[in-house]
Amino acid sequence: MTKTTVAVCQMDSKDDKSANVETALSLLDEAAEEGANFAALPEMFTFMGDKDEYRGAAEVVPGSVTEKLSAKADEHDMWVHGGSMFEVADEEGKVHNTTVVFGPNGDQRAQYRKIHLFDVEIGDEVVTQESARVVPGEELVTFDAGFATVGLGICYDLRFPELFSSLAERGADVIVLPAAFTKHTGKDHWEALLRARAIETQSYVLAPGQIGDKPNSVPSYGRSLVADPWGNVVAKASDTVGVTTADLDFEYLRRVQKELPSLMHKRSELYEV
Repeated sequence: MTKTTVAVCQMDSKDDKSANVETALSLLDEAAEEGANFAALPEMFTFMGDKDEYRGAAEVVPGSVTEKLSAKADEHDMWVHGGSMFEVADEEGKVHNTTVVFGPNGDQRAQYRKIHLFDVEIGDEVVTQESARVVPGEELVTFDAGFATVGLGICYDLRFPELFSSLAERGADVIVLPAAFTKHTGKDHWEALLRARAIETQSYVLAPGQIGDKPNSVPSYGRSLVADPWGNVVAKASDTVGVTTADLDFEYLRRVQKELPSLMHKRSELYEV
């Protein structure tokens, strides 16, 4: 397959889990209607509310939400990337921030737990401490989607080029990064970082995001987008809930990799991480 159509689904999730899930399922229906072969939801699509309620909103995997995503994948004969949701962790009171991916027949094909957690202290004040409630993952994940090898990340992972470089070394031609980027950082960093990661890895980067004001949290930036291997933004969402589609051209991707073979020139033996 030299081309495929993908969809990034932008949501404004709040603290009503049932309503959020229904919105997500309707957006997957819309993505299928628009001809998408692969549709991705944003980070924390099931719940964005009080941080102390993360555990209550979490599920085991597989569970009721993943069963619904699996059914949509099977119904539409479409890859479904489940953004991220809260998964019950073994550590008492905590969760994983987890992506689950389903193939066109509804089978679970990948699972990734966010590995970089957003902890910020300014002086004596803790601005945010994701690690107080979330257990980080320990594994990098790629999978074969038929049309391409796909690598996975979540939100804050975007700021760590080593992760993206490692996914590229594993053969990823498409990297999916669901996010709930804050409006404060998003206005300056979101698109710049996504384009940089696409250029560095010579891959397509799909970034479905959250938008809007959130209960007990800061507003999300939105601007879900798809960047190509040259760093061009080939599709970008409006400032609303909805579906944005783009065509991925893998002949173009191979041409970029051939004409600018930077991935072949890496001196990994000299780098220290």
